[in-house]
Amino acid sequence: MKSKKPLPKPADGKPVLLSGGNPQIPKGYGDAPVQAYIAAMPGWKSAVGRRIDAVIERTVPAVRKAVKWNSPLYGAPDDEGWFLSYHCFDRYIKVAFHRGASLEPVPPVGSKHKDIRYYHIQEDEGIDEDRFADWVKQASQLPGEKM
Repeated sequence: MKSKKPLPKPADGKPVLLSGGNPQIPKGYGDAPVQAYIAAMPGWKSAVGRRIDAVIERTVPAVRKAVKWNSPLYGAPDDEGWFLSYHCFDRYIKVAFHRGASLEPVPPVGSKHKDIRYYHIQEDEGIDEDRFADWVKQASQLPGEKM
């Protein structure tokens, strides 16, 4: 059985930033890998990542967390699927609602997948926490996406 090689780290010991500044974090379940991802988000994105995480925790008590494919995922405690994930890009954070087409109002950015809708958070716009919390609450009550 082959052992997994650790992910490469630059000389400063911080996680590698992939294209668009997305942190390369090992797959893992629970809060620790999500917090490692948030801490590695570059610049202003780390503070927004902390706000995203705080709003989700406040809105969905006992939320499940994981990092897969270099993206944090969040799931309702009583479901095996995931309702939300996010990913860093150069100029914004892309929040994916996996059943976003069922939310009211529908998040503003479409996807090639009919059920997924996105919310892009840019540095100069910040996060609309009330709207975001409402989407999170709705999304957490829908069947999660198996991933």
